[in-house]
Amino acid sequence: MTFKQLRVAVYADGADKDAMIAEYKKGYVKGFTTNPSLMKKAGVTDYVSFAKEVCAAIPDLPLSFEVFGDDFETMEKEAKVIAELGKNVFVKIPIMLTNGTSTAPLIKKLSAQGIQLNVTAIFTVKQVRETVNAFAPNTKNIVSVFAGRLADSGIDPVPIMKKTAKICRAKPGTMSLWASTRELFNLVEADRCKCDIITVPNSVLDKIPGMGTSPMEGSRSTVLTFAKDIKDLGFSILK
Repeated sequence: MTFKQLRVAVYADGADKDAMIAEYKKGYVKGFTTNPSLMKKAGVTDYVSFAKEVCAAIPDLPLSFEVFGDDFETMEKEAKVIAELGKNVFVKIPIMLTNGTSTAPLIKKLSAQGIQLNVTAIFTVKQVRETVNAFAPNTKNIVSVFAGRLADSGIDPVPIMKKTAKICRAKPGTMSLWASTRELFNLVEADRCKCDIITVPNSVLDKIPGMGTSPMEGSRSTVLTFAKDIKDLGFSILK
């Protein structure tokens, strides 16, 4: 499968502003997502300033920014600040607090106010249903299931993602998202599952130009790489 054949929308996942803008200019990314861990890795020191700069540079594609609070009152206040950054902004709300309490009541409250949400850190179909049921009618929202982390724990994410896509399609305006992508083939898997979106880190985005390479082309490319490295090593087996 080539990249152009994909129906799933590819979002870039990261918090390096310059890298985000570079991907935006390439034209094939349809949106962007961030999270606190990515911001920490990228060295972001001022969240609001970072978010405002990104919104100014990318005004016409969906952008997801996550709340930092761990209680409903704080999260609601933060959600309103984030939502005001732009009409293209989605507020990321974790599916639970650190103590395991479901955030469904908060999701319901924010959705009723018309705030676009991206509910994140979802791992089960039960959480998917709980989230979708909390969305107000005629609102636009994203349901982010961490397929990659499910795979990391030895669980096949495909059945869960297929069910997620089906549940989301039943509620207009709700989009299913394959999160924590690990490899390029995940784009194909997400497409087969009929997911609306897949978030992709820059390390995987860099591999997109090679999508559609034939096995024989891959074989020869690998042999050529070996040959170059052998030459660079300057070793000899036969004396």
